[in-house]
Parts: sequence; structure tokens; C-alpha cells
Amino acid sequence: MPRFAANLSMLYPEHDFLDRFAAAARDGFKAVEYLFPYAYDATTLAQRLADHGLQQVLFNAPPGDWDAGERGLACLPGREAEFRDGVVRALAYAAALNCPRVHLMAGKAPAGVDRAALRRTYLANLTWAAQQAAARGVDVLIEPINTRDIPGFYLNRQDEAHAIAAEVGAPNLKVQMDLYHLQIVEGDVAMKLRQYLPTGRVGHLQIAGVPMRHEPDLGELNHDYLFSVIDELGFDGWIGCEYRPKGSTSAGLSWLKRSAIAQ
Repeated sequence: MPRFAANLSMLYPEHDFLDRFAAAARDGFKAVEYLFPYAYDATTLAQRLADHGLQQVLFNAPPGDWDAGERGLACLPGREAEFRDGVVRALAYAAALNCPRVHLMAGKAPAGVDRAALRRTYLANLTWAAQQAAARGVDVLIEPINTRDIPGFYLNRQDEAHAIAAEVGAPNLKVQMDLYHLQIVEGDVAMKLRQYLPTGRVGHLQIAGVPMRHEPDLGELNHDYLFSVIDELGFDGWIGCEYRPKGSTSAGLSWLKRSAIAQ
């Protein structure tokens, strides 16, 4: 049955970040994810996980200058050294938090730079990162993101992501399949699940209501049906709840309780 992880960067905004672990555990979550751990010492985060019986299942490698609008480094020529330093830092956190996967954000395509050059850089960086992560038993993930939320983001489509993963050929390079982004860019979500989940290259799923990115039962997607498809296909990974609650996070979890497939 599908397993759900609370995204602590988005859920429980009514609490300070370190208090969100307890809030997620109170609501029955057994796992968490979030964007970045680097504002906190890894031992502090590990203690929060242990205190509340939670598993860390995902976070992102350093994205560059987030406040300046950067959204990853993996495809950017000339930033390879910074990318590698970020991967090393992320893997150290992954070891401390016992986290089995790290997302490597592709980054925004710079104006005037040939996409072929971006792709060469992306492939080389992913190959190197996958090798480093494999030695530590960690999967590295790439995620197609829609250009409405992040204009100019390099990687947007499932077929592109799976082709890149196949070309790199590293068993621990997986695709992070966010159904919110997928619906906005491509649609036909159930058939995309049927196409890609059986390949074994999908390492993580994420959900949110479309179009407003609120709870998954608000909007145009029938998540109860999609959960049944995911269950039918035997996906045994985690589904990250990466949405912005419309009101109280806990009150908005009626979709999870109603689904009868909570952990």
C-alpha cells in the first residue's frame, strides 16, 4: 500500500521547522522529506527523527544561491566544482540522517547557452554524482519540474528524465516523479504511472492538488484513483506530500484518513 511522507518545508507552516517533526508524527506520518537540511546541524535533525520515530526519505543537494533565484547546479557549465562540493555535503548529511536518496536539482537553463552544452554538463555531473552516491548506498534523483512554478527550469518532461537516466546507466540514478508537475506539463497521469513505474527507474513520488498546490483532494486530479493505480503496480517507495495546506495542515489531512490507505 502507498506510504506517505510529510514534506516539512511545506506542511505545518504554523510551527517552527524543528517542531514540525513532532506535528507530523502526531498525525501518523512515519517518514519526512524537506527541501534542504543545511541550516541545521545534522545531529540536531537526526535527534528529531529519533525522538519521533520518523524516517528521513529525501532532501535536495545544495541548489546554488536559492535567495538569488538559483534552482540547482547540475546542468550549469562552469559550476561543476560547486556542484561536486554540494554533492559531497549532501552525502554527509544523508549518512548522518540515514537518508537513502538525494535529489539533484537540474537548474535553470541560462539564456544564450546551447542546450547541447547543458545536456553534456548534466550527464557528466550526474554520472559523477551517481558514482559517489553508490559508494555510500544512496540513490540520486532527478525531477522534471514545470516552468510555471520555476520558469526556465532545464528538465520538464518524464520522457526526458527517463532518457537521461537510461543514458547515464547508473542503477542508483532514479527519477523523482511529482504528479503535480506531471499533470501541469503532460497530463495523462495514470498512463504515465503505468508506463514508468514498472521500469524500476522511479525512485520517489510526490503529490499535490492541481492547479493551486493545496491538498491532493482539492483540484482536478483524482488522487484516490491514482493511489489505487500505484498500489496495483506494486510501487513500494514513498509518496511525498509536497503541497501548501489551504488551512490547518492537520485538519486538511482528511484526504489521507478517508483514503483508508494511510500507513
